[in-house]
Amino acid sequence: MIVADQLSKIFRDKKRGLVRAVDRVSFTCQPGKIFGLLGANGAGKTTSLRMLGTLLEPTRGKATVAGFDVQSQPEEVRRHIGFLSNSTALYGRLTAREMLDYFGKLNAIEPAILARRTDELIERLEIGDFQHGRCDKLSTGQKQRVSIARSIIHQPPVMIFDEPTTGLDVMTSQIIMSFIEQCRDDGLTVVFSTHIMSEVERLCDEVAIVHRGKIAAQGTVDEIKTQTNQPVLENAFLKIAHDLDANQSSAQTEN
Repeated sequence: MIVADQLSKIFRDKKRGLVRAVDRVSFTCQPGKIFGLLGANGAGKTTSLRMLGTLLEPTRGKATVAGFDVQSQPEEVRRHIGFLSNSTALYGRLTAREMLDYFGKLNAIEPAILARRTDELIERLEIGDFQHGRCDKLSTGQKQRVSIARSIIHQPPVMIFDEPTTGLDVMTSQIIMSFIEQCRDDGLTVVFSTHIMSEVERLCDEVAIVHRGKIAAQGTVDEIKTQTNQPVLENAFLKIAHDLDANQSSAQTEN
């Protein structure tokens, strides 16, 4: 389970001064569910997920992941999550199979269990044809599949996917989305960020629309369509973003 409570992150920029990248974000994600963060680039999705993954420390607010506090128990949080972005690095000189073996050993998985787990992930993510290829020679889509396998080799109860299909071809994207669905079916807690509407409609049990660092709307896809009186998610998203911008502009004018 993931619980984010009023998470905020403020950066200091030389030109812009204080930048509130994430502003009092709160949500809960349950086991066996996919919770989506939907927003344009720069909306605050990645910053939110990096705080949950202990890669960034919150300026304010708190969060727990698998029952562990992200600030006071970061090592336990990292043991219980798999974190995947569209830029997760691989060691170029290792083959795909060697990568999984290496990270399995880092997580102290017993050799016999690791061998079975590696074979299972190679089959599920269709890595077999290039399992003995060096990572620096793999295509972008092949690298992403290896990155997913690497992130879940230790069977964590929580998976965080940060725009995992960006820049990938349709076939690879389908493999990855099917894998995310399987994570949910296996009872994992899944948080998934994207700016692609079709991915949200296919994958997410609940979604939060993030705009300018804030959660502007939250609910199921159907609930968000109903709230905005829009039959298409993309139109609902645009209406919510427009209304939030209009309200902020009005407030600034009054001040």
